Amino acid sequence: MFIVCEIIAFTLLYRYNAYQRNVMFSSANVVSGYMMSVSGSVSSFFNLRTENKQLFDRNRQLELEILTLQHQLDAMKSNTLSYDGIMTDALFTTYEYISAEVVNNSVTRLLNYITINKGYKDGIEPDMGVISTHGVVGIVSTVNNRFSVIIPLLNPKWGLSCKLFHSNYYGTLAWDGRDARYTTLEELPTHAEFHEGDTVVTSGFSAIFPPGIIVGTVANSDISASSGFYSLKVKLATDFRNLTTVWVVKNNLQKEQWAVEQEAGKND
Repeated sequence: MFIVCEIIAFTLLYRYNAYQRNVMFSSANVVSGYMMSVSGSVSSFFNLRTENKQLFDRNRQLELEILTLQHQLDAMKSNTLSYDGIMTDALFTTYEYISAEVVNNSVTRLLNYITINKGYKDGIEPDMGVISTHGVVGIVSTVNNRFSVIIPLLNPKWGLSCKLFHSNYYGTLAWDGRDARYTTLEELPTHAEFHEGDTVVTSGFSAIFPPGIIVGTVANSDISASSGFYSLKVKLATDFRNLTTVWVVKNNLQKEQWAVEQEAGKND
C-alpha cells in the first residue's frame, strides 16, 4: 500500500507541478543518455574484431598498390626507351590474395607447421605462398576442402630464394632449427655489398611469391669455409609467435611458367 501511495503521489506531483515535472524530465534524460552511452561503448567493443579485419584488408590493399607501383618502376628502369605495355592488366591480375585465420601453429619444434581455416573450396592449392602484414610466412603444403597446412620459414624442409633489396645478389634462405626469430641466407657471393640492417626480400624466381616481399633484415654475416660464399643471419620480419591472420598468394601464371620450365628440362 505504501508503494502504491508513493506512485500516486509522484504522479500527482508530476502532473500538477511544472517545476517538478521539468526536473524529473531532465533527470530521466540524463539517465537515458548515460544508458545509451554505455550501450554504445559495449557495441563498439564487440565490433572491434570486425573493424580490425577491415583495417587489415585495407592495409593489404595498400600494400598491393605499392607492389604494383614498384613493378611499374622496375619496368621503366629496364626499358627507358619505350613505356608501351607498362600499364597492363598483368600487373594487376598476376597475383591474387586470399585472407585466412591461423587455427594451429608451432614454433618450438624442428619441423614446424601452421594450419589455416581455408582450403580447396576457398581457392587454395598446394605450392601457394603465404604472407602476413609484416612479411613472408611460408608455402602451402597440404590442402583439403576446409583447411590447409603451411610449411613456414621455421622449417628446414623448405628453402626460399631471396635477394638483398638494394641489389640483385640473391641466395637461398633456410632455417637452422635454433631461434624462431632468425634464419640464414646462404650462397651469397663474396663480392656482394651489404650492411647490417639491410632488407632481405623475395627474389621472385620461384613463381610462388612476387618479387620484393620483405623477409627480414641482415643481423650479421660470415663467410662459409666450405663454400666460400657469404652466410647472412637474417632477423625475420614476421613474428611467428604472434601470428593470427595470413594471406595466401595465388600466382595466376604459376602453372604456365612451371609447364614451360619443365618442357625445357626435357630437352636437356
